[in-house]
Amino acid sequence: MNNKHLQLHAKSINHPETFWAQAADSIDWSSTWDCVLDDSNAPFYRWFAGGKMNTCYNAVDRHVAQGRGEQIALQYVSPVTDCEYGISYRELQAQVSRLAGYMDSLGVKKGDRVVIYMPMVPETAFAMLACARIGAIHSVVFGGFAANELATRIDDAKPKLVLSASCGIEPSGVVAYKPLLDDALAQASHQVEHCIILNRSQCEAELLAGRDIDWQAAVASAPNIDCVPLESTDPLYVLYTSGTTGRPKGVVRDNGGHAVALAWSMKHIYDIDCGDTFWAASDVGWVVGHSYIVYGPLLVGATSILYEGKPIGTPDPGAFWRTIAKYKVKSFFTAPTAIRAIKRDDPNGDFIQGVDLRCLQNLFLAGERCDPDTLHWSEDTLKKPVIDHWWQTETGWPVAANLMGYAPVAVKPGSPALAVPGYQIDVVDVMGEEVAANESGNVVIKLPLPPGTLTTLWQNEQRYQDSYLAMHPGYYLTGDAGYKDDEGYLYIMSRIDDIINVAGHRLSTGRFEEVLCQHEAVAEAAVIGVKDILKGQVPLGLVVLKKGVTLHDEEINQQLIHLVRQEIGPVASFRLVSAVQKLPKTRSGKILRGTMRNIADNQDYKIPATIEDPATLDIVRNTLTRMGYADAHV
Repeated sequence: MNNKHLQLHAKSINHPETFWAQAADSIDWSSTWDCVLDDSNAPFYRWFAGGKMNTCYNAVDRHVAQGRGEQIALQYVSPVTDCEYGISYRELQAQVSRLAGYMDSLGVKKGDRVVIYMPMVPETAFAMLACARIGAIHSVVFGGFAANELATRIDDAKPKLVLSASCGIEPSGVVAYKPLLDDALAQASHQVEHCIILNRSQCEAELLAGRDIDWQAAVASAPNIDCVPLESTDPLYVLYTSGTTGRPKGVVRDNGGHAVALAWSMKHIYDIDCGDTFWAASDVGWVVGHSYIVYGPLLVGATSILYEGKPIGTPDPGAFWRTIAKYKVKSFFTAPTAIRAIKRDDPNGDFIQGVDLRCLQNLFLAGERCDPDTLHWSEDTLKKPVIDHWWQTETGWPVAANLMGYAPVAVKPGSPALAVPGYQIDVVDVMGEEVAANESGNVVIKLPLPPGTLTTLWQNEQRYQDSYLAMHPGYYLTGDAGYKDDEGYLYIMSRIDDIINVAGHRLSTGRFEEVLCQHEAVAEAAVIGVKDILKGQVPLGLVVLKKGVTLHDEEINQQLIHLVRQEIGPVASFRLVSAVQKLPKTRSGKILRGTMRNIADNQDYKIPATIEDPATLDIVRNTLTRMGYADAHV
């Protein structure tokens, strides 16, 4: 065990104000804070209260001011369009300040919300930074979401402006964004004043007079605008995460604590400093894209790769490795599902042969549990350290990790290693009592959470408390179950709720069920996450049909698959669905999703004492067996 990690962690827990005040020295402040940790309104803790700064200035302008304007800030790599170019910090400053200037001319001010619905292009990062520059609160919505999902986020955030593009590009072809945006705006109750549209040559969109504005023309004539000093505690962005049906959960991130935590993590966890090249192979629609494509690397003056493509098929499973070699990537971050996809297409690592990866120091994996097989294959094939680490949309940066830039510890397959400084992780039972080493329980984090984590949920403090703080007072409920071993290594094993993890994307089973029940033939539905060798989990739906339905099963199944794709989007990976006569329930009416999931995944299970009709489990088991699942015993 590396004592340096443990000593640093102890300092962060025992003397948090001293620890984070020192970390804050890496950020430029307009004025110093009144107190490092404001606990006067607990559990709504605030970091660096009274301090003023600007995230965009710290990510862009100060690097130009320090004489490094010609360094590449963003390296755009787009195998789907066969386009690559670098954007210097000086050019990034010019693009961002003009876009911010145009937004300001439209009346967008501090505190206004801006929804960003765009593909993986540099302009998406420009949009985020432009919002940060003038204090507007951005909310990025992943381009793969369907129109109604976008509409719910527009209604919740109530943006003054939407920034979008005419299309995104997937291996399967061009995906037109503008019709989806138009449909979402038609569905939304909130009326948006303007939309700035980036027209791409692959699919140009027709602009609506009076509402839509051409991006290139607007920015070309816009004035530059300086960064606006903001309170450390002012919101930087709202990012929607998985929730039950109804109003989505908007995670709120502040400015000051976020910048301090990300800068600290870049150096201590990812071993990235000024001038290094870092690549997070994710999407800006997810928290990884926010933290480690845009903000984190730029805050420390690194070069960040912005990649528009996939691990396979654009054009082959060697694309990642060639990109790493070409741009001298020092640390690479992706999801285990990406590695599994590469492994599936290139099991012997043939596409790595002949690629010079001497620049690569570490491969980081997160977004879902990294199974030991994936970790070992990566280690054996790349001959590099493979670092699993664990965090959430809500935390914004790693909770458990190996500090590769400060004090690496031994890798244990299946574990994201130790608690990161700032986080006190405990494993408790349902009564909130800490369990023994190697005993499973609910994974919780003692309050206050460190800087950079969520401060609340957008416009809903009560839901924040109910969702995360109520079950175990004094602790943040992660929603994950797991255990710690004798050395304090954490093991995350499953979710304790009904959120499923599809290729790193957390999706609500309740949302799937809501969509399935929209079909006129469906009376009831239950969706569970089943194990998948590539994606970690995929959704499997069981539906009870209304009496008198005359459609054939295959016809209904295809209609349901199409309906989910239309309502939730292709990100759902929904292809498994079957009709059953009856769903297993407790006497109180609760569907036994956990039991069904155990059956599907060939896990031992017990018939609950409260079950209404035990025969329903046999019905489900037989159905799951026909679908290629379920071979366990009671």
